[in-house]
Amino acid sequence: MKYRTLGSTGLKVSVVGVGTWQFGGEWDKTFEQTEVDTMFRRAKDLGLNLVDTAECYGDHLSESLIGAALQADRADWIIATKFGHHYHGFMNRTEPRSPDDILKQLEDSLRALRTDYVDLLQYHSWGDEQFFDADVLAALHRAKDAGKVRHLGNSVGSNANVKQITASKDMGIGVIQIIYNRIDRTPENTTFPVCIGQNLGVLARVPLASGYLSGKYKPGATFTPGDVRSKTKQEDLDKKLVEVEKIKRDEVPPGVNMAEWALAWVLKHPAVSSVIPGCKNVAQVESNARAAMLDMVDSKHPQAV
Repeated sequence: MKYRTLGSTGLKVSVVGVGTWQFGGEWDKTFEQTEVDTMFRRAKDLGLNLVDTAECYGDHLSESLIGAALQADRADWIIATKFGHHYHGFMNRTEPRSPDDILKQLEDSLRALRTDYVDLLQYHSWGDEQFFDADVLAALHRAKDAGKVRHLGNSVGSNANVKQITASKDMGIGVIQIIYNRIDRTPENTTFPVCIGQNLGVLARVPLASGYLSGKYKPGATFTPGDVRSKTKQEDLDKKLVEVEKIKRDEVPPGVNMAEWALAWVLKHPAVSSVIPGCKNVAQVESNARAAMLDMVDSKHPQAV
C-alpha cells in the first residue's frame, strides 16, 4: 500500500480507502455484521487505513456496522463521516440544517461509530446558501474545539463548485470530497486547481463511476429497483457503457483489470490524495487494494509519504 498526506491536515491516508454507501442498503444488498468485519480485517491486512461513511447511508446503519467492525482497533483507522441529510427510506432523505440538528447528527454518528471522535467531519452535498451558514460553521468549530472532530471537510455536491471550494481555507476546511473518474473529468479544469492552490486534501468518490468502469456491464444492462443505479435513464446508462467499452478497448493495457486500472488512473492526478471505492465482498477489497501497486500510481506523487 502507498500513503499520501491529506492536504494540510497532516493525516497519512492509504491511497485506496473504503467507501461504504453500500452498507446502508441502497445498492441491492443487505450486509451482515460478520461480512463487514471480514472485509475490514482484510482491508487492514492490506494496509488500508481510511474509511468514508455518512449519516444517511441508512439511518446511521453504515456507521453502526463500521463501528462494530473497528471498535477493537479504532486508533488504526482514519474515519470520515458526513452530516446534513436524514435517511427515511430508499433514496428518501430530508436535509436538517440548523446548528442543533448538525450537533445531534454528530452525536448520533459518534454513538453509531462507537468512538468519541471522528477524524474528518464533512458537509454532505449542501447548496451554497446553506453551506455558507455562519451559525452552522460556528457549531462545527465548537465540536472541533471539544475534541469530537479532528478536521472539517466538504463533500461537494457539484464537482464544478469553485465557489465553495475557494472558501475552504477561510472556513477552516481542509479536505474536499468530489466525484472524479475517467468518465467525469470535470474537476481537472474547475476545482482541482483551487485544491492544489490551497493545499486541500482530495478524496475522489465514485472513482469507478458507480461500478460502470469495472468493465462488467454492457450497453443494455439493467439494475433491480433496490439498486440506486436503477434510477438512471436507460439511454443515459447505455451512453456511459458505450464510452466504457471504448475506454477499455483503447486505454486499458491487455491483461490489466479494468477496475484496478480505473482507480490507478484517478490516483495519477496530483490533486488526489485517495480514492474511496465501495466494496461488497473481500475479493473487491483485494482488487481495490491492488490498484495502488500499478505503475500508474507514481510513488513520487507530491503528497506521497
